[in-house]
Amino acid sequence: MLPGQMMNRPLSIPAIIDFAAETFPDTEIVTALPGGGTHRQTYHQTHARVARLAGALVALGVRPGDRVATLAWNTHRHFEIYYATAGIGAVCHTINPRLPPAQIDFIMRHAEDAVLFHDTDLAGLVGQLGHARALGDRVIALDDGYEALLDAAAPLRAWEAMDENAASGLCYTSGTTGDPKGALYSHRSCVLMALMIAAGRVSLCPPGGKFLPVVPMFHVNAWGLPYAAPITGNGLVMPGNRLDGESLFRLMDAEGVYSAWGVPTVWMGLLEAMDRHGRRPAGFEEVVIGGSAASGQMIERFEEGYGVRVHHCWGMTEMSPIGTSGVLEPQEAALDRKARTRLQLSQGRRLFGVEMKTVDETGVAQPADGQHDGELAVRGPTIISGYYRNPEADHSAFDAEGWFRTGDRARIGPRGRLRLVDRIKDLIKSGGEWISSIELEQVAMRHPGVAICAAVGMPHEKWGERPVLVVVPRPGERPDPEAIRAVLAQSLAKWQVPEEIVFRASLPMTATGKVSKLDLRRLLREAAATGP
Repeated sequence: MLPGQMMNRPLSIPAIIDFAAETFPDTEIVTALPGGGTHRQTYHQTHARVARLAGALVALGVRPGDRVATLAWNTHRHFEIYYATAGIGAVCHTINPRLPPAQIDFIMRHAEDAVLFHDTDLAGLVGQLGHARALGDRVIALDDGYEALLDAAAPLRAWEAMDENAASGLCYTSGTTGDPKGALYSHRSCVLMALMIAAGRVSLCPPGGKFLPVVPMFHVNAWGLPYAAPITGNGLVMPGNRLDGESLFRLMDAEGVYSAWGVPTVWMGLLEAMDRHGRRPAGFEEVVIGGSAASGQMIERFEEGYGVRVHHCWGMTEMSPIGTSGVLEPQEAALDRKARTRLQLSQGRRLFGVEMKTVDETGVAQPADGQHDGELAVRGPTIISGYYRNPEADHSAFDAEGWFRTGDRARIGPRGRLRLVDRIKDLIKSGGEWISSIELEQVAMRHPGVAICAAVGMPHEKWGERPVLVVVPRPGERPDPEAIRAVLAQSLAKWQVPEEIVFRASLPMTATGKVSKLDLRRLLREAAATGP
């Protein structure tokens, strides 16, 4: 091997805020305040505050490798913690405050968190956490006390020198059975993910445009936006804890948000607000949808109803997290509505750096022809090589070649386009044949009276399992079950159409805004046990 003669400068997260403060000093981070109004600060001002917070953390005794926990919403202060911890070589451990207190306490103990920052409206939750009580004065509320901490601190004059492979962030999965498992990110993986987002054109937001990360900062680094936006010179509009449709509409309208990122359940509320106002928020041009599959109805309401482009993406906590981007090529965007929606219902093409394969039950790789499906496995520089302090979980999570097994059943088509069939555990096996719950749900959403729905397999004496469709009607609607079945019958085989359709006012959700099919099955079992 002939070595190259290039400088070996590490990829580091602090370099991102250095770059943004120098090249985009006037670009703003805007935060919606709980009592109304907004807080505004530039990247230049943010850089100075990050240096002060880094100095304060050193004064608190935080050392390289220590875990600094957050229980916080999307705000400028949370953004500062991201960068200050990285600047001293510590690890920013973002925790989902929607998890049960016992699970949060487990996560904090497992991570051995040394400090906890929390938003004031979560003080009651913090009081229930044994590990937080043990931290004493290292539990810091993000209020005037935080500002006093910064004011009293001497700013750090130079970032900690570190290896780019040093840990920078820790996020525990929420979609697992048993105890949550930790994904430990590095400076290298986070910087590469930010560059992959930009190079992969996950968004078409122009320089100077504003991103709204509705996806929480405690959910896989808000899909990388706190790192990607400063690199690309885009501003950030932080919604805090007000994620209802009307609050989002007013914030986006006032700030001219160009691109908003989040899960489908959030966008349902925004679409309802847009319907009430009869227009889209000023400046709103694109929405990035991930976390769970978007329906064709949602895509068409955004695009045909309001002229907002939809980009479908896919990823996982273990992937830093984005793996595919659904931005259409010009020739694809010029297709007719039906053909375009069919493409947009896929999860898009893989990002550079993310390799994908599907394998059958025996581990044999399947053709990437869009026809053969199998379990999806991935590898790349932004994908975990193991779970944090959990070697037992690694045995089933990786194959013999080191590929990460996602637990998704999928098809890979020509040009690297991914189409998820289902979570393997959510596939419905009826009479020996597989039924995709995702496909069933997407077809059912074509009925105009269906707001949201979920399909689950329930035990059946003859067929082993049969699908049950649980529907939440749109406000003021009372859809006829037979009419829904007629819609399903237009696209599905007769044996795939559920005999049982159940109506509910709401669906149980996970802590990350996805439908909890585990809880839904339990509710259906309980309803069957109690009878009519």
